[in-house]
Amino acid sequence: MNDRIRIEYSGLIPFLQEGEIEAMEESVQRALQSLQEGSGPGGEYTGWLRYPESIPASEVRRMETLAEEIRAEADAFVVIGIGGSYLGARAIIEGLGPAFPPLLPPDRLKGPLVFFAGQNLSGAYLEELLEVLEDRSVYINMISKSGTTTEPGLAFRALRKHLTERYGRKGAAQRIITTTDAARGALRKVTEEEGYRSFVIPDDIGGRFSVLTPVGLFPIAVAGIPIDTLVDGAASMIEPCGRPALSRNPAALYAAARNLLLGKGYSTEILVSYDPKLQYFAEWWKQLFAESEGKDGKGIFPASVLFTSDLHSMGQWIQEGRRTIFETVIHMEREDSTLQVPVDASGLEDGLGYLEGRTWTEIQDKAYEGTKMAHHQGGVPILVLEAPARDAFTLGQMIQFFESACGISGYLLGVNPFNQPGVEAYKQNMFALLGKPGFEERAAELRARDRGPSGGKLV
Repeated sequence: MNDRIRIEYSGLIPFLQEGEIEAMEESVQRALQSLQEGSGPGGEYTGWLRYPESIPASEVRRMETLAEEIRAEADAFVVIGIGGSYLGARAIIEGLGPAFPPLLPPDRLKGPLVFFAGQNLSGAYLEELLEVLEDRSVYINMISKSGTTTEPGLAFRALRKHLTERYGRKGAAQRIITTTDAARGALRKVTEEEGYRSFVIPDDIGGRFSVLTPVGLFPIAVAGIPIDTLVDGAASMIEPCGRPALSRNPAALYAAARNLLLGKGYSTEILVSYDPKLQYFAEWWKQLFAESEGKDGKGIFPASVLFTSDLHSMGQWIQEGRRTIFETVIHMEREDSTLQVPVDASGLEDGLGYLEGRTWTEIQDKAYEGTKMAHHQGGVPILVLEAPARDAFTLGQMIQFFESACGISGYLLGVNPFNQPGVEAYKQNMFALLGKPGFEERAAELRARDRGPSGGKLV
Protein backbone atom coordinates (compact mmCIF):
# COMPACT_ATOMS: atom_id res chain seq x y z
CA MET A 1 0.00 0.00 0.00
CA ASN A 2 1.38 3.40 -1.01
CA ASP A 3 1.79 5.79 1.93
CA ARG A 4 1.58 8.91 -0.21
CA ILE A 5 -1.48 10.39 -1.85
CA ARG A 6 -1.57 10.27 -5.63
CA ILE A 7 -3.84 11.31 -8.49
CA GLU A 8 -5.29 8.68 -10.84
CA TYR A 9 -6.11 10.04 -14.32
CA SER A 10 -7.66 7.21 -16.32
CA GLY A 11 -11.09 8.81 -15.90
CA LEU A 12 -10.01 11.73 -18.10
CA ILE A 13 -10.04 9.52 -21.19
CA PRO A 14 -11.58 10.26 -23.72
CA PHE A 15 -12.23 13.83 -22.56
CA LEU A 16 -8.56 14.76 -22.86
CA GLN A 17 -6.59 13.54 -25.85
CA GLU A 18 -3.22 11.84 -25.71
CA GLY A 19 -0.41 14.36 -25.37
CA GLU A 20 -2.56 17.30 -24.25
CA ILE A 21 -1.27 17.35 -20.68
CA GLU A 22 2.32 16.86 -21.84
CA ALA A 23 1.92 19.82 -24.21
CA MET A 24 1.39 22.03 -21.16
CA GLU A 25 4.80 21.21 -19.69
CA GLU A 26 6.37 24.59 -20.50
CA SER A 27 3.48 26.73 -19.23
CA VAL A 28 3.16 24.62 -16.07
CA GLN A 29 6.87 24.96 -15.39
CA ARG A 30 6.60 28.74 -15.70
CA ALA A 31 3.68 28.77 -13.27
CA LEU A 32 5.53 26.49 -10.84
CA GLN A 33 8.66 28.63 -11.05
CA SER A 34 6.66 31.78 -10.31
CA LEU A 35 5.13 30.04 -7.29
CA GLN A 36 8.39 28.58 -5.97
CA GLU A 37 10.33 31.82 -6.39
CA GLY A 38 7.52 34.06 -5.17
CA SER A 39 7.90 36.11 -8.35
CA GLY A 40 4.28 35.91 -9.53
CA PRO A 41 1.36 38.15 -8.50
CA GLY A 42 0.82 37.84 -4.75
CA GLY A 43 4.19 36.13 -4.34
CA GLU A 44 4.68 37.83 -0.98
CA TYR A 45 2.02 35.48 0.41
CA THR A 46 3.64 32.15 -0.45
CA GLY A 47 5.22 31.47 2.93
CA TRP A 48 2.94 28.42 3.32
CA LEU A 49 4.95 26.58 0.62
CA ARG A 50 7.71 25.55 3.03
CA TYR A 51 6.21 26.43 6.40
CA PRO A 52 5.55 22.78 7.39
CA GLU A 53 9.29 22.03 7.32
CA SER A 54 10.34 25.33 8.92
CA ILE A 55 7.81 25.86 11.71
CA PRO A 56 9.84 26.30 14.91
CA ALA A 57 9.71 23.27 17.23
CA SER A 58 9.39 25.67 20.15
CA GLU A 59 6.18 27.07 18.65
CA VAL A 60 4.72 23.58 18.25
CA ARG A 61 5.61 22.79 21.89
CA ARG A 62 4.03 26.03 23.09
CA MET A 63 0.80 25.21 21.24
CA GLU A 64 0.79 21.67 22.64
CA THR A 65 1.49 22.85 26.19
CA LEU A 66 -1.34 25.38 26.18
CA ALA A 67 -3.61 22.85 24.52
CA GLU A 68 -2.88 20.39 27.35
CA GLU A 69 -3.91 23.03 29.90
CA ILE A 70 -7.18 23.67 28.09
CA ARG A 71 -7.95 19.96 27.73
CA ALA A 72 -7.45 19.59 31.49
CA GLU A 73 -9.48 22.65 32.48
CA ALA A 74 -12.16 23.21 29.85
CA ASP A 75 -15.41 21.50 28.97
CA ALA A 76 -15.90 23.78 25.95
CA PHE A 77 -13.52 25.53 23.59
CA VAL A 78 -14.86 28.14 21.18
CA VAL A 79 -12.96 28.97 18.00
CA ILE A 80 -13.91 32.46 16.75
CA GLY A 81 -13.11 33.16 13.12
CA ILE A 82 -14.46 33.27 9.60
CA GLY A 83 -13.25 31.88 6.27
CA GLY A 84 -9.66 30.71 6.45
CA SER A 85 -9.54 31.55 10.15
CA TYR A 86 -11.77 28.61 11.00
CA LEU A 87 -12.47 26.33 8.01
CA GLY A 88 -9.11 24.54 8.06
CA ALA A 89 -9.27 23.81 11.77
CA ARG A 90 -12.87 22.63 11.51
CA ALA A 91 -11.99 20.42 8.53
CA ILE A 92 -9.34 18.56 10.51
CA ILE A 93 -11.19 18.47 13.84
CA GLU A 94 -14.33 17.04 12.27
CA GLY A 95 -12.33 14.87 9.89
CA LEU A 96 -10.35 13.14 12.64
CA GLY A 97 -12.55 13.55 15.71
CA PRO A 98 -15.58 11.56 16.85
CA ALA A 99 -18.81 11.89 14.87
CA PHE A 100 -21.00 12.52 17.94
CA PRO A 101 -18.77 14.25 20.52
CA PRO A 102 -21.53 15.80 22.70
CA LEU A 103 -22.98 12.33 23.37
CA LEU A 104 -19.73 10.62 24.34
CA PRO A 105 -18.74 10.19 28.00
CA PRO A 106 -15.93 12.59 29.03
CA ASP A 107 -13.37 9.77 29.31
CA ARG A 108 -13.88 8.97 25.61
CA LEU A 109 -13.14 12.53 24.46
CA LYS A 110 -9.57 13.63 23.73
CA GLY A 111 -10.39 17.22 24.60
CA PRO A 112 -13.21 19.66 25.32
CA LEU A 113 -16.21 20.05 23.07
CA VAL A 114 -15.18 22.38 20.25
CA PHE A 115 -17.63 25.03 19.04
CA PHE A 116 -17.32 27.64 16.32
CA ALA A 117 -18.50 31.25 16.34
CA GLY A 118 -18.00 34.38 14.29
CA GLN A 119 -18.56 32.58 10.98
CA ASN A 120 -22.03 34.09 10.54
CA LEU A 121 -24.22 37.01 11.63
CA SER A 122 -27.00 34.96 13.18
CA GLY A 123 -28.01 36.26 16.59
CA ALA A 124 -30.07 33.12 17.19
CA TYR A 125 -27.01 30.92 16.64
CA LEU A 126 -24.95 32.93 19.11
CA GLU A 127 -27.72 32.98 21.70
CA GLU A 128 -28.02 29.21 21.56
CA LEU A 129 -24.24 28.83 21.83
CA LEU A 130 -24.12 31.07 24.91
CA GLU A 131 -26.87 28.98 26.45
CA VAL A 132 -24.90 25.78 25.83
CA LEU A 133 -21.79 27.35 27.42
CA GLU A 134 -23.59 28.53 30.55
CA ASP A 135 -22.76 25.54 32.78
CA ARG A 136 -19.46 24.59 31.16
CA SER A 137 -15.87 25.63 31.80
CA VAL A 138 -15.02 27.72 28.72
CA TYR A 139 -11.90 28.87 26.87
CA ILE A 140 -11.99 30.81 23.61
CA ASN A 141 -9.56 31.37 20.74
CA MET A 142 -10.13 34.59 18.79
CA ILE A 143 -8.49 34.34 15.35
CA SER A 144 -8.17 37.48 13.24
CA LYS A 145 -5.29 39.30 11.58
CA SER A 146 -6.79 42.69 12.39
CA GLY A 147 -9.50 42.08 14.95
CA THR A 148 -11.88 44.35 13.05
CA THR A 149 -13.63 41.84 10.77
CA THR A 150 -17.32 42.27 11.53
CA GLU A 151 -18.52 38.69 12.07
CA PRO A 152 -15.77 37.41 14.41
CA GLY A 153 -15.40 40.84 16.01
CA LEU A 154 -19.03 40.87 17.13
CA ALA A 155 -18.86 37.26 18.34
CA PHE A 156 -15.71 38.10 20.33
CA ARG A 157 -17.51 40.98 22.03
CA ALA A 158 -20.35 38.70 23.13
CA LEU A 159 -18.13 35.82 24.27
CA ARG A 160 -15.64 38.07 26.06
CA LYS A 161 -18.58 39.63 27.94
CA HIS A 162 -19.79 36.13 28.83
CA LEU A 163 -16.38 35.15 30.22
CA THR A 164 -15.89 38.42 32.09
CA GLU A 165 -19.25 38.12 33.81
CA ARG A 166 -18.49 34.55 34.88
CA TYR A 167 -14.79 34.72 35.76
CA GLY A 168 -14.00 38.41 36.21
CA ARG A 169 -11.66 40.42 34.02
CA LYS A 170 -8.47 38.69 35.15
CA GLY A 171 -10.05 35.25 35.10
CA ALA A 172 -11.39 35.85 31.60
CA ALA A 173 -7.94 36.95 30.42
CA GLN A 174 -6.58 33.52 31.33
CA ARG A 175 -9.26 31.86 29.23
CA ILE A 176 -8.87 34.00 26.10
CA ILE A 177 -6.19 33.08 23.58
CA THR A 178 -5.73 35.19 20.48
CA THR A 179 -4.13 34.37 17.15
CA THR A 180 -3.32 37.59 15.34
CA ASP A 181 -0.70 39.88 13.79
CA ALA A 182 2.66 40.08 15.52
CA ALA A 183 2.62 43.83 16.05
CA ARG A 184 -0.37 45.59 14.44
CA GLY A 185 -4.14 45.74 14.65
CA ALA A 186 -6.92 46.12 17.17
CA LEU A 187 -6.69 42.51 18.36
CA ARG A 188 -2.92 42.76 19.01
CA LYS A 189 -3.53 45.97 20.97
CA VAL A 190 -6.18 44.46 23.24
CA THR A 191 -4.09 41.30 23.60
CA GLU A 192 -1.20 43.32 25.02
CA GLU A 193 -3.45 45.50 27.20
CA GLU A 194 -5.34 42.56 28.75
CA GLY A 195 -2.45 40.09 28.91
CA TYR A 196 -4.03 37.44 26.70
CA ARG A 197 -1.80 34.60 25.64
CA SER A 198 -1.37 34.67 21.90
CA PHE A 199 0.02 33.14 18.74
CA VAL A 200 1.19 34.94 15.62
CA ILE A 201 -0.20 34.71 12.10
CA PRO A 202 2.80 34.80 9.72
CA ASP A 203 2.85 37.93 7.55
CA ASP A 204 3.56 35.95 4.37
CA ILE A 205 0.63 33.50 4.66
CA GLY A 206 -2.95 34.44 3.75
CA GLY A 207 -6.01 33.17 5.60
CA ARG A 208 -7.11 30.33 3.32
CA PHE A 209 -3.54 28.96 3.23
CA SER A 210 -3.06 29.19 7.01
CA VAL A 211 -4.40 25.89 8.35
CA LEU A 212 -0.88 24.57 9.05
CA THR A 213 0.08 27.70 11.03
CA PRO A 214 -1.12 28.47 14.58
CA VAL A 215 -4.40 29.63 12.98
CA GLY A 216 -5.37 25.98 12.47
CA LEU A 217 -2.81 24.03 14.46
CA PHE A 218 -3.67 25.41 17.89
CA PRO A 219 -7.42 24.58 17.79
CA ILE A 220 -6.54 21.20 16.27
CA ALA A 221 -4.14 20.54 19.17
CA VAL A 222 -6.85 21.46 21.70
CA ALA A 223 -9.07 18.83 20.07
CA GLY A 224 -6.40 16.22 20.90
CA ILE A 225 -5.19 15.64 17.34
CA PRO A 226 -1.40 15.18 16.88
CA ILE A 227 -0.35 18.35 15.08
CA ASP A 228 3.22 17.13 14.63
CA THR A 229 1.91 14.24 12.52
CA LEU A 230 -0.30 16.59 10.50
CA VAL A 231 2.69 18.87 9.81
CA ASP A 232 4.93 15.89 8.95
CA GLY A 233 2.38 14.74 6.38
CA ALA A 234 2.35 18.18 4.77
CA ALA A 235 6.15 18.37 4.81
CA SER A 236 6.35 15.03 2.97
CA MET A 237 4.55 16.63 0.00
CA ILE A 238 6.76 19.71 -0.34
CA GLU A 239 9.38 17.99 -2.52
CA PRO A 240 6.94 16.10 -4.82
CA CYS A 241 4.84 19.24 -5.35
CA GLY A 242 7.93 21.24 -6.27
CA ARG A 243 9.38 18.90 -8.91
CA PRO A 244 9.91 20.66 -12.24
CA ALA A 245 9.01 17.62 -14.37
CA LEU A 246 5.25 17.69 -14.95
CA SER A 247 4.96 13.90 -14.99
CA ARG A 248 6.52 13.65 -11.50
CA ASN A 249 4.64 16.48 -9.82
CA PRO A 250 1.12 15.48 -8.66
CA ALA A 251 0.04 19.04 -7.88
CA ALA A 252 1.17 20.29 -11.28
CA LEU A 253 -0.56 17.43 -13.07
CA TYR A 254 -3.81 18.14 -11.24
CA ALA A 255 -3.55 21.86 -12.01
CA ALA A 256 -2.84 21.17 -15.70
CA ALA A 257 -5.71 18.69 -16.05
CA ARG A 258 -8.33 20.95 -14.47
CA ASN A 259 -7.30 23.91 -16.65
CA LEU A 260 -7.43 21.76 -19.78
CA LEU A 261 -10.93 20.63 -18.81
CA LEU A 262 -11.97 24.25 -18.27
CA GLY A 263 -10.82 25.03 -21.80
CA LYS A 264 -13.17 22.32 -23.08
CA GLY A 265 -16.18 23.78 -21.29
CA TYR A 266 -16.02 21.88 -17.99
CA SER A 267 -16.40 24.94 -15.79
CA THR A 268 -17.54 23.29 -12.53
CA GLU A 269 -15.46 20.95 -10.39
CA ILE A 270 -17.22 18.75 -7.86
CA LEU A 271 -15.16 17.43 -4.96
CA VAL A 272 -16.61 14.01 -4.07
CA SER A 273 -16.20 12.14 -0.81
CA TYR A 274 -17.85 9.01 0.53
CA ASP A 275 -16.98 9.84 4.14
CA PRO A 276 -19.29 12.23 6.05
CA LYS A 277 -16.36 13.23 8.25
CA LEU A 278 -14.77 14.96 5.25
CA GLN A 279 -17.70 17.34 4.72
CA TYR A 280 -15.82 20.31 6.19
CA PHE A 281 -12.64 19.34 4.36
CA ALA A 282 -14.69 19.97 1.23
CA GLU A 283 -15.79 23.34 2.62
CA TRP A 284 -12.13 24.27 3.19
CA TRP A 285 -11.28 23.13 -0.37
CA LYS A 286 -14.12 25.21 -1.80
CA GLN A 287 -12.90 28.39 -0.14
CA LEU A 288 -9.32 27.67 -1.20
CA PHE A 289 -10.15 27.45 -4.90
CA ALA A 290 -13.08 29.89 -5.00
CA GLU A 291 -11.22 32.81 -3.44
CA SER A 292 -8.02 31.99 -5.30
CA GLU A 293 -9.41 31.60 -8.82
CA GLY A 294 -12.77 33.35 -9.01
CA LYS A 295 -11.74 36.77 -10.30
CA ASP A 296 -11.33 38.75 -13.51
CA GLY A 297 -14.31 36.87 -14.97
CA LYS A 298 -12.36 33.60 -14.73
CA GLY A 299 -12.20 30.47 -12.62
CA ILE A 300 -13.57 26.97 -12.17
CA PHE A 301 -16.63 26.92 -9.90
CA PRO A 302 -15.89 24.62 -6.91
CA ALA A 303 -18.76 22.55 -5.52
CA SER A 304 -18.91 19.44 -3.38
CA VAL A 305 -21.09 16.41 -2.78
CA LEU A 306 -21.19 13.63 -0.23
CA PHE A 307 -21.89 10.21 -1.70
CA THR A 308 -23.87 8.12 -1.48
CA SER A 309 -26.24 10.61 0.24
CA ASP A 310 -26.19 13.10 -2.63
CA LEU A 311 -26.68 10.39 -5.23
CA HIS A 312 -30.30 10.46 -4.05
CA SER A 313 -30.56 14.23 -4.58
CA MET A 314 -27.84 15.50 -6.93
CA GLY A 315 -27.20 12.19 -8.65
CA GLN A 316 -29.69 12.68 -11.46
CA TRP A 317 -28.22 16.04 -12.46
CA ILE A 318 -24.66 14.71 -12.32
CA GLN A 319 -25.58 11.68 -14.42
CA GLU A 320 -27.66 13.39 -17.11
CA GLY A 321 -27.50 17.17 -16.69
CA ARG A 322 -25.46 19.66 -18.70
CA ARG A 323 -21.96 18.38 -19.39
CA THR A 324 -20.14 21.26 -17.70
CA ILE A 325 -18.89 19.36 -14.66
CA PHE A 326 -15.95 17.16 -13.77
CA GLU A 327 -15.33 15.28 -10.55
CA THR A 328 -12.36 15.00 -8.24
CA VAL A 329 -13.06 12.01 -6.01
CA ILE A 330 -11.33 11.46 -2.66
CA HIS A 331 -10.95 7.70 -2.27
CA MET A 332 -9.61 6.37 1.02
CA GLU A 333 -7.85 3.06 0.44
CA ARG A 334 -8.20 1.95 4.05
CA GLU A 335 -11.25 2.34 6.26
CA ASP A 336 -11.21 1.91 10.02
CA SER A 337 -14.64 0.26 10.24
CA THR A 338 -15.16 -3.52 10.39
CA LEU A 339 -18.92 -3.35 10.95
CA GLN A 340 -20.73 -6.20 9.19
CA VAL A 341 -24.29 -6.50 7.95
CA PRO A 342 -26.08 -8.69 10.51
CA VAL A 343 -27.99 -11.85 9.70
CA ASP A 344 -31.70 -11.17 10.04
CA ALA A 345 -33.82 -13.95 11.52
CA SER A 346 -37.10 -12.07 11.65
CA GLY A 347 -38.21 -12.97 8.16
CA LEU A 348 -37.96 -9.39 6.96
CA GLU A 349 -38.16 -9.47 3.17
CA ASP A 350 -36.00 -6.42 2.40
CA GLY A 351 -34.04 -8.02 -0.43
CA LEU A 352 -30.74 -7.37 1.34
CA GLY A 353 -29.96 -10.91 2.47
CA TYR A 354 -27.22 -11.22 -0.13
CA LEU A 355 -25.22 -8.61 1.81
CA GLU A 356 -25.29 -10.44 5.16
CA GLY A 357 -21.83 -10.85 6.65
CA ARG A 358 -20.25 -8.29 4.33
CA THR A 359 -18.75 -5.12 5.76
CA TRP A 360 -20.09 -1.62 5.23
CA THR A 361 -16.60 -0.74 3.94
CA GLU A 362 -16.84 -3.35 1.18
CA ILE A 363 -20.33 -2.21 0.20
CA GLN A 364 -19.27 1.43 0.10
CA ASP A 365 -16.26 0.57 -2.06
CA LYS A 366 -18.50 -1.17 -4.60
CA ALA A 367 -20.78 1.88 -4.57
CA TYR A 368 -17.71 4.01 -5.32
CA GLU A 369 -16.68 1.77 -8.23
CA GLY A 370 -20.19 1.57 -9.66
CA THR A 371 -20.77 5.32 -9.39
CA LYS A 372 -17.45 6.12 -11.02
CA MET A 373 -18.30 3.84 -13.96
CA ALA A 374 -21.79 5.29 -14.36
CA HIS A 375 -20.71 8.92 -14.24
CA HIS A 376 -17.80 8.36 -16.60
CA GLN A 377 -20.07 6.60 -19.08
CA GLY A 378 -22.52 9.48 -18.68
CA GLY A 379 -19.91 11.98 -19.88
CA VAL A 380 -18.26 13.17 -16.66
CA PRO A 381 -14.44 13.44 -16.58
CA ILE A 382 -13.13 12.00 -13.32
CA LEU A 383 -9.91 12.43 -11.38
CA VAL A 384 -9.37 10.28 -8.28
CA LEU A 385 -7.25 11.34 -5.32
CA GLU A 386 -6.09 8.02 -3.89
CA ALA A 387 -5.35 8.49 -0.19
CA PRO A 388 -4.00 5.78 2.15
CA ALA A 389 -6.32 6.45 5.11
CA ARG A 390 -8.22 9.17 6.91
CA ASP A 391 -5.52 10.03 9.44
CA ALA A 392 -3.49 13.09 10.45
CA PHE A 393 -0.52 12.31 8.18
CA THR A 394 -2.70 11.81 5.10
CA LEU A 395 -4.83 14.91 5.69
CA GLY A 396 -1.61 16.90 6.10
CA GLN A 397 -0.52 15.62 2.70
CA MET A 398 -3.86 16.55 1.17
CA ILE A 399 -3.67 20.10 2.50
CA GLN A 400 -0.19 20.69 1.06
CA PHE A 401 -1.16 19.04 -2.23
CA PHE A 402 -4.29 21.14 -2.78
CA GLU A 403 -2.61 24.39 -1.71
CA SER A 404 0.29 23.79 -4.12
CA ALA A 405 -2.07 22.83 -6.94
CA CYS A 406 -4.16 25.93 -6.27
CA GLY A 407 -1.17 28.24 -6.61
CA ILE A 408 -0.06 26.62 -9.88
CA SER A 409 -3.61 26.52 -11.25
CA GLY A 410 -4.19 30.19 -10.48
CA TYR A 411 -1.09 31.22 -12.40
CA LEU A 412 -2.07 28.98 -15.32
CA LEU A 413 -5.43 30.73 -15.31
CA GLY A 414 -3.76 34.13 -15.37
CA VAL A 415 -4.99 35.47 -12.01
CA ASN A 416 -3.42 36.40 -8.70
CA PRO A 417 -4.32 33.38 -6.55
CA PHE A 418 -3.45 35.13 -3.30
CA ASN A 419 -5.80 38.13 -3.21
CA GLN A 420 -9.57 38.43 -2.88
CA PRO A 421 -10.64 41.91 -3.95
CA GLY A 422 -14.23 40.85 -4.59
CA VAL A 423 -14.77 39.93 -0.95
CA GLU A 424 -14.68 43.62 -0.03
CA ALA A 425 -17.71 44.60 -2.12
CA TYR A 426 -20.38 43.30 0.26
CA LYS A 427 -18.51 44.75 3.23
CA GLN A 428 -18.47 48.25 1.74
CA ASN A 429 -22.21 48.13 1.13
CA MET A 430 -22.95 46.65 4.55
CA PHE A 431 -20.87 49.33 6.30
CA ALA A 432 -22.68 52.05 4.37
CA LEU A 433 -26.12 50.63 5.14
CA LEU A 434 -25.25 50.29 8.84
CA GLY A 435 -24.06 53.90 9.01
CA LYS A 436 -20.38 53.25 9.69
CA PRO A 437 -18.47 56.57 9.89
CA GLY A 438 -16.57 57.28 6.69
CA PHE A 439 -19.08 55.54 4.44
CA GLU A 440 -21.58 58.40 4.06
CA GLU A 441 -20.84 58.91 0.36
CA ARG A 442 -21.27 55.20 -0.34
CA ALA A 443 -24.57 55.22 1.56
CA ALA A 444 -25.84 58.12 -0.56
CA GLU A 445 -24.87 56.24 -3.74
CA LEU A 446 -26.75 53.16 -2.57
CA ARG A 447 -29.86 55.15 -1.72
CA ALA A 448 -29.82 56.80 -5.14
CA ARG A 449 -29.31 53.47 -6.88
CA ASP A 450 -32.10 51.84 -4.87
CA ARG A 451 -34.61 54.54 -5.88
CA GLY A 452 -33.91 54.02 -9.58
CA PRO A 453 -36.41 54.93 -12.35
CA SER A 454 -39.35 53.29 -10.56
CA GLY A 455 -38.81 55.11 -7.28
CA GLY A 456 -37.55 51.96 -5.57
CA LYS A 457 -40.84 50.12 -5.98
CA LEU A 458 -41.38 46.77 -7.55
CA VAL A 459 -43.22 46.96 -10.86
